[in-house]
Amino acid sequence: MKTIQTISKIISKYLPIWIVLLSIIAYAIPDAFISIRQLTGFGLGTIFFLMGLSLSSEKLLEVIKNPKYALLGILLKWTIMVGVSIGIAYIFFGNQAEIATGIILAGTVPSGTSANIYTFIAGGEVALSITMATLDTFISPVLTPVLLQTFAGRFIPIEFWPLFLNIMYIVFFPLISGLLIQWKFQRQVEKFTSYTSVLSQLALFLVILSVISNAQQALSENLSVLPLVFVAVTLQVSIPMGAGYVISRWLGAPERNARAILFHTGICNTALAATLAMEHFGSLAAVPAVANMVMNLTIGALMASLFENKFRLVADGNS
Repeated sequence: MKTIQTISKIISKYLPIWIVLLSIIAYAIPDAFISIRQLTGFGLGTIFFLMGLSLSSEKLLEVIKNPKYALLGILLKWTIMVGVSIGIAYIFFGNQAEIATGIILAGTVPSGTSANIYTFIAGGEVALSITMATLDTFISPVLTPVLLQTFAGRFIPIEFWPLFLNIMYIVFFPLISGLLIQWKFQRQVEKFTSYTSVLSQLALFLVILSVISNAQQALSENLSVLPLVFVAVTLQVSIPMGAGYVISRWLGAPERNARAILFHTGICNTALAATLAMEHFGSLAAVPAVANMVMNLTIGALMASLFENKFRLVADGNS
């Protein structure tokens, strides 16, 4: 047990470094990962299944009884992140259809699981973070295809039902399965929950290796546009993060809740976006999602570290 906890702490603490390192390896030797390229959907489904298993029913009920901050976070994410993503796609890549579609897709998928991890590190309200992520997961099968069809349809024809069903298979059904198993076999699941964090992180690594190795050719063929893509996704992540925090505090959200909303607003599940892009629009559309994955983890880690240090200073000052 202690070994598992130690491994989990090492992975969580240096998550951005692992992400960048694995991305570089997958890009440098993509053929080494041919055998796992078809496992992206499985890896993502595993993450959502484990989320369902580990979701605390008691904490979830507490947030549901006082849902205003969860609803605020959901509202900010689906307005600010979506609005910023659409603006960036139109301004930066109005003449590059697949990249513009990828930018919009990266901003219209549900919250990324790393938002929960960073909320915990930053001293934010984890129960709120998980609740918002769960609600996101429930509504995204409808919102993602609708928003993509509405705002990316001018770039590439968008088919609603194939995209909807794909999200249901990858996101909705695994999450529901995890919740049902937890409800039916609560005692057995409790013995397993200490492993869910490290298993989710390992599943994320599988997804990254699969996504990057799949997109390697598209990345190498479009190196000239990558600097602009990274500028665009940096704005795509940082603007919603800042706006989510400032607006939630302005509206009276407690500090811990505002920190959770910050990460929820700025970090999307770009591994899911990259998978959907490759399956529905082509590997070039996955490039913005891959770049966003690197940047949201990096910026998220920086923000979590800043808040963690601030939290320690406050705690030391009160002791």
